[in-house]
Order: sequence, then C-alpha cells, then structure tokens
Amino acid sequence: MSQKSLISKFAETILNMTKPDYMDNQEMINKFLAEKSKINEKPVKSIFKSTDFDGMKVFTFGDENSKNIIVYVHGGAYVNEINWQHYLFCYLLSRKLNAYVLAPVYPLAPLHKSMETFERITEFYKKLIQTHQNITLMGDSAGGGFVLSFCQYLKSIDLPQPSNIIVFSPWVDISMSNPPYDSENDPILGEIGLREIGKSWAGDLDTTDYRVSPIFGDNTNLPKTLIFAGDNEIFYKDIKKYYEDLKSKGVEARLITGPGLFHIYPLFPIPEASQAFKEIKKEMSG
Repeated sequence: MSQKSLISKFAETILNMTKPDYMDNQEMINKFLAEKSKINEKPVKSIFKSTDFDGMKVFTFGDENSKNIIVYVHGGAYVNEINWQHYLFCYLLSRKLNAYVLAPVYPLAPLHKSMETFERITEFYKKLIQTHQNITLMGDSAGGGFVLSFCQYLKSIDLPQPSNIIVFSPWVDISMSNPPYDSENDPILGEIGLREIGKSWAGDLDTTDYRVSPIFGDNTNLPKTLIFAGDNEIFYKDIKKYYEDLKSKGVEARLITGPGLFHIYPLFPIPEASQAFKEIKKEMSG
C-alpha cells in the first residue's frame, strides 16, 4: 500500500483534534505531571480476564495452551494506563494469531520509576519462561521502547531472549537527543511533553541510560526483530537510526514503514493495520 488510505487520513484528522495539550506546552505538562503525582492509584478494571502476579495485574487473552505466547507491553508514554485500544488489539492478536496474550499492568510515572517496572517485569518473565516457550515480546510506543531495553537487559542477567521482538513505533530515546523533532505534524505526540515525561520515568537513571533509552544500548545477539513505524511520526528518525544499528550488529531485523502514517498506526482500525497483521503473522511463523 504505497499511499495512505482515506480512512487513515480521517483517523489522523480526529487525532489532531484530540491531541493532548500537555504534549506541546511546558506549563501544561508540568501541571499534568503534578496532578498525576497526587492521584491515588486505583485497580485497573476491565471486562477482560486477568490474573494476579505478585500484586501486578496481568490481562490475558486467548488459550493459555496456545503454541504462540505474546507478552504485550502497552504504550501510553509511561504515564497512561492500558486502554481499550490495547485491549482490542490484544484480543485481535489472540484470535488472528492463535496466541495466548498476556498484558501486564506495570507501574507508571510519575508515581513510579523505570527500575521498579524492570524488577516487576523481570520476575514475571522468569516465571513465564519456566512453563512456556516460543515467547514473543511485543509493545507499542513506550511499551515498545521498554521491550527493546528489556531484551538488552536480559543479557546482563543471563536470562534467555524471547523468540521474537515485535514493536510498534517504539520510543527508543527518551532523552530526545537528536533534534529537531517535528511536533507540529505528529497528531499524537510532542517534544515538550515527551522530554518532561522521559525525565520522570527515568527517575535516578540518566535519560541516556539504555534501560530507558535503548538506542544507547548494545543490540548484539538480540532475537529476530520486527519494527513498524509511520514516517510522519515524531519518533521516525530515531527508530530508523535504531534499526540501522540492529542491522550493523547482525540482528535479523525488519523495519516496515507506513508512508505518510502516524504513530502506532497498526493499532488503529485502518486498512494499513490489516497489512501489518499479515506481516506479524509471517514474522511469527517464520
């Protein structure tokens, strides 16, 4: 599909109308994070099935005896909870790929910091690999960036890599150290907001630490990796740079670029998402 569909153009128009104010305004992002830090956390509720792992809720989709296991780390700039878009996408993954999908509800900024989530997901992963094989780690946006950092981190603690990595518009550099960034033409994200959120998520870590910005990490010996990105999104040039490093390290990697498309486009009900599912299926069966 060489040109974006009319439906994707319509979706982009709606996204532009609903873009969060805090993404492009310093005062608004400061206020947003300050308010978030005062909110008492409440359990995430959904009609979908969930299990408890040492106090961390994990939503599950599909048959746990399925051949394919997917751990899906949701996006939301590390500050927003899993939402209906993620639930629906995980459900579709389970149905279309005959997969058992697990989506952990991990700790978020500003109340929590990155290393707390690393600890939670590491223990969860340790337990999962005891009983399951053929695991794919998957994530969108911030969740995609986390997956890439996590796989780099697995090498340092001598845990096995997953069979596959599949990520959608991963946030690979929370330091936003490669300006200029085109915030104006991204209908979802903005540089001002992202910079402040990145600092909050990093906590005591430097924002260029690979555990929060995988673009600065070592990609040697990572598993087969599939990346989706729209070339009209703010992260695109960072994603492309990260992909080129994967290739230089000998990783079997593919970058599928959506021409004129926006952030995490495969998660939207647009024709281009159908093609993305075909590529995901091919990747996991190969």
